[in-house]
Amino acid sequence: MGMDSMRFASTNRLAPEVTLAEALLQGQAPDRGLYLPVTVPSFTREDFAALRNGSYPEVASIVLRKFTLGTFPDDDLDAMCQRAYDFDVPLEQVDTRRYIMRLDRGPTASFKDFAGRMMGQMFGKLRENASNRLVILTATSGDTGSAVAQAFYRIPNIEVAVLFPPAEVSDRQRKQMTTLGENITPIAVEGKFDDCQALVKQAFADDTLRGIQLTSANSINIGRLMPQIVYYVYAAVRIAPENDPVIISIPSGNFGNMMGALLAMRMGVPIEKIVIATNTNDEVPKFFETGVYQKIVPSRHCLSNAMNVGHPSNFARVLALYGGWMDETGTIRQMPDMTHMKSELWATGVNDDDTRLTIQSAWQKNRLLLEPHGATGWLGLQRYLDENPSSSTAVCIETAHPAKFPEEIEKLLGFTPEAPPSLAKVEQKKENYRTMPADYNAFRELILETYGS
Repeated sequence: MGMDSMRFASTNRLAPEVTLAEALLQGQAPDRGLYLPVTVPSFTREDFAALRNGSYPEVASIVLRKFTLGTFPDDDLDAMCQRAYDFDVPLEQVDTRRYIMRLDRGPTASFKDFAGRMMGQMFGKLRENASNRLVILTATSGDTGSAVAQAFYRIPNIEVAVLFPPAEVSDRQRKQMTTLGENITPIAVEGKFDDCQALVKQAFADDTLRGIQLTSANSINIGRLMPQIVYYVYAAVRIAPENDPVIISIPSGNFGNMMGALLAMRMGVPIEKIVIATNTNDEVPKFFETGVYQKIVPSRHCLSNAMNVGHPSNFARVLALYGGWMDETGTIRQMPDMTHMKSELWATGVNDDDTRLTIQSAWQKNRLLLEPHGATGWLGLQRYLDENPSSSTAVCIETAHPAKFPEEIEKLLGFTPEAPPSLAKVEQKKENYRTMPADYNAFRELILETYGS
């Protein structure tokens, strides 16, 4: 490692600082906190000039270089970005000042491809000459599992276990995880996403599993957040080329995607406001209203299933950036600067009825095709602009391809969206996965049986 390599510290403030490579391979900090850069890097005027003219892989390389110095040589990083981002990133203009950024053109038709594929490149490079296996444990409420499974499929010296709640993922989301085989082990957990996430977190803290090298590709891993900064930078320099401020609306569940925007803002991207749109798992909008944080247990099952998170892991990182401290249990041990936070962030919760109405109205008014997550973000943006009229350009993030929700679109709009080839091809493949109760002892035995030497 070079002397100039970036350092990362835990949100729980009790673990030593680490390098990027250490943060990536550990996933969660030993004090059960989440890693954040000790100092968030910033963009120079020259960076912005280069960003404005760059292709998506070029923008990714400029942004990520700020974090990877001393870990990945620039030439390697350039090549990794070219391999990871070989698909389109459309910015669709809806009206004079509003855009949709479609992050659904990757191999699993979800925004999780952006982080998953880059993490696959980084881990593959770090593990090139490894003599042992690295086991990635990932919990998913929808799209993370398929993106991680695809990104790490057949990468040498890496095994992936994906935990998912079978009642809360769509058929297509499930099949994208369960039809790969080889180094991918999907596990259906009889419970909710929060149960899956709790099992993964407990495994990381379990001394009896020390003989197996475990890490995460969930958004608890800093490697998930860094690539998610890139598309906010890419959008801002394209839709507001004179460094004018932009408003960004983000459908939010575990808050990794939203953290990407917040870090972009900290790096100097001119973002006027970040609109956080949750479904009725609205513990964060309620916190903004009341200053009291209450987890939703069990999490509520909503149409926008990837956002069914009753306690978002990444909210600890959000609070840390505003001087607060939330521990791994969701207890706020030090309040953040609420005034500063509310000046930059605005939050709202959207129920299923309003989500459906938004899908219908967006299609009828603008021929804008949205799926439930994007519709949540679109309504959140409308609500924000109704309360806070602004002449700034705004972009809403569409996180998944509408063809992932064919039954709902058919019911609401009267047609089935055409599936991209990446989704269509999984329909005919054979599924293979394990089923287990939401019980940690059962999970620990499964890990030891599957990955113990």
